[in-house]
Amino acid sequence: MLKIYYGDLESDNYIFNPDVFFNNSYEDEWITDSFSVEMIKDIDKSDVIGPRVIDSPFLGSIPVERLSGGVKTLILMNNDSEHIFNASACGDNCAKWILKIAEKKDLTIRLGYLMDFGKDNLNIEIVNLGKTVHNGVDLVESVLDNHLI
Repeated sequence: MLKIYYGDLESDNYIFNPDVFFNNSYEDEWITDSFSVEMIKDIDKSDVIGPRVIDSPFLGSIPVERLSGGVKTLILMNNDSEHIFNASACGDNCAKWILKIAEKKDLTIRLGYLMDFGKDNLNIEIVNLGKTVHNGVDLVESVLDNHLI
């Protein structure tokens, strides 16, 4: 299940800057995992050549550290269950991947904006409110009505 904390979060296991955290903590097998390969292709339009080389249509051959902040955050969410990551590093194009990760495991993230999770049926707990919403409209209304951002 996906759990979202909106607004400022102070917690010992909260990672505000997932980009930097990723660069200092990722493991090679995270990059070559089929799920990561698929996310990198979708988000960054790039191909994984190996655990340390990505083929970007915009930048050529790049090291893993040059991936976008969004895809780095997704890879962390998928592989690190000990931390809460600042998903504001992700754009709306990451929303479907966040939902896919949350289908596989409980996932708590922090957001400072209204990410578009679509209008389909959802099960998202708004941690600040202790409330579960079941569609995008209820999510937006709950966040805005309670001034969470």
